[in-house]
Amino acid sequence: MSKTQLEQLREMTVIVSDTGEIQEIEKVKPQDSTTNPSLITSATQMPQYQPIMDGVLLEARKKLGSHAKDKEVANLAFKHLAVEFGKRILKIIPGRVSTEVDARLSYDTEASIQQAREIIQQYEEGGVSRERVLIKLASTWEGIRAAEILEKEGIHCNMTLLFGMHQAVASAEAGATLISPFVGRILDWYKKDTGKDYVGADDPGVQSVTKIYNYFKKFGYKTVVMGASFRNIGEIQQLAGCDLLTISPKLIEELDSKHDELPRKLDPAKAKAMQIEKLTVDKQTFDKMHAADRMAHDKLKEGIEGFSAALENLEKILAKRLTELGAGKQETVGAAR
Repeated sequence: MSKTQLEQLREMTVIVSDTGEIQEIEKVKPQDSTTNPSLITSATQMPQYQPIMDGVLLEARKKLGSHAKDKEVANLAFKHLAVEFGKRILKIIPGRVSTEVDARLSYDTEASIQQAREIIQQYEEGGVSRERVLIKLASTWEGIRAAEILEKEGIHCNMTLLFGMHQAVASAEAGATLISPFVGRILDWYKKDTGKDYVGADDPGVQSVTKIYNYFKKFGYKTVVMGASFRNIGEIQQLAGCDLLTISPKLIEELDSKHDELPRKLDPAKAKAMQIEKLTVDKQTFDKMHAADRMAHDKLKEGIEGFSAALENLEKILAKRLTELGAGKQETVGAAR
């Protein structure tokens, strides 16, 4: 029987699972995995992951002591929850997991660096090498500067919420390990803006990642490209050959059900031969290009706001669960009397 498109894709591209659900990761067996605040929030509301949340909350309570306020305990637990999911994911996958810095710090270089170091420290205290972790930072100018410093400390960074060439080039110049251009979100913006639908190579998200990939390979950057946020397998097929692609379990299964030939679309050798103009992106150029790119401007702002809202929601979920755990403890004490 001929190979599935997923099997063909694995021969030219590293497959990364785009989910916080551990059971889904076990099923699709990716090389790497990535999470974000929305995925973690979604996972914590599923009964099978309640023990992870409860364990993190009880550990935070123990660490801060019985006199600590619920809000303080929930806040500490919140900082440890994504790492706890990450550690469990790393027991399943052979590669790396991406863990995100608080999106509300996206315009604060120093605070982003501090939290990234804390995340790495938590992993290392849990017996996980920093080589197996990518720190996700929003691709703001401040986030990119944080990545530049962290990379020099051996902390590898994944630049997320990336929509424009200026963000990509600045990230590569800063020495970021990996960038995650958001294919589907770019498509969403253009469909809404123009009222048109786009398929195949006409998809503006596909065009954006293709352009970035060719630029990086042309000029020999070590930063690798991981296409993210896919709306359909057509987008994935058009980016076959990209360094990495982070794909939802649903689309991974869809690719695994198809047996048509999957031709390579992105090729470093072909990129080397292309005529591409070299850009220099300092802060002034970055700001100018960002202001001129309506799509990148809108989607970066929207993405940061969306992830920030997911984090606030997660904090509320943790605080509520902490109250429930406290109430359960009281009932147990009462019954014992």
